[in-house]
Amino acid sequence: MSTRAQQYDADVVAREQLTPHLVRMTLDVPGFVSTGIADEWVGLIVPGQFQSRYYTVRSVEGSTLVLDIVVHEVGLVTEWALTDPVGQRVTITEPKGSFLPPVDAAWLLLVGDLTALPAMARIAATQGAALGSALPTRIVAEVPADSRIEGYFPEGADVTWQPADGESRLAEIVEGLDWPEGDGYFWMAGESAQMRAIRKHVMRERKLPSTHYDVMGYWRAVTRRQPRAVDPGPIWRAGKAAGKSDDEIWADYDAAQGAQQ
Repeated sequence: MSTRAQQYDADVVAREQLTPHLVRMTLDVPGFVSTGIADEWVGLIVPGQFQSRYYTVRSVEGSTLVLDIVVHEVGLVTEWALTDPVGQRVTITEPKGSFLPPVDAAWLLLVGDLTALPAMARIAATQGAALGSALPTRIVAEVPADSRIEGYFPEGADVTWQPADGESRLAEIVEGLDWPEGDGYFWMAGESAQMRAIRKHVMRERKLPSTHYDVMGYWRAVTRRQPRAVDPGPIWRAGKAAGKSDDEIWADYDAAQGAQQ
């Protein structure tokens, strides 16, 4: 018997245009229970739609949930987010997350495009509390110049901005990185094809153990950008139930992403 995932009714209480490409929505979500995982995401179902689109939780305090939403030319949520939705009711799905660095990690390396900004900012802000002490944190962000927000990341993070003026180059950027010494944790999110190339690189060239990295495809550059087309949660649970290794599960996730293109 399947169990329906928890859903929450949420009221939009504030909207802020952070940049031309990033809109902040503040929601009141009574009863919301956070996972406490730094990169947790939720599904958002807006009025007039039945499909959910997934967004990282920028912050949560009590029943107040903040989502920073990337807007594109078109999309299920884009048109809604570009209006004034304050006072409207939306649906939020049960939160999930995957950020799980080893307890002995000596550093964090976070890499992503515009869609990964909220997750990288929250990870950088919360990893000290989660791991017991602040870790040296390096962030490489591929973001348009007009969406580089001063103060978006916490003080102490080493941030490098990379230009975003066409197709993503994150795979090339990662292959050219100087990696920190010792064992740490590499977290990355962005366009799905770039993530597949990067996952192969960290597995085959860097030879990182699966416990020391997390590479997530958030959207696909085929015809129209859509955030996180495939929810990794069911694939992860099914793979674990089948006794698959982490690498085998990620291969299943990549195949599912490719099937959506």
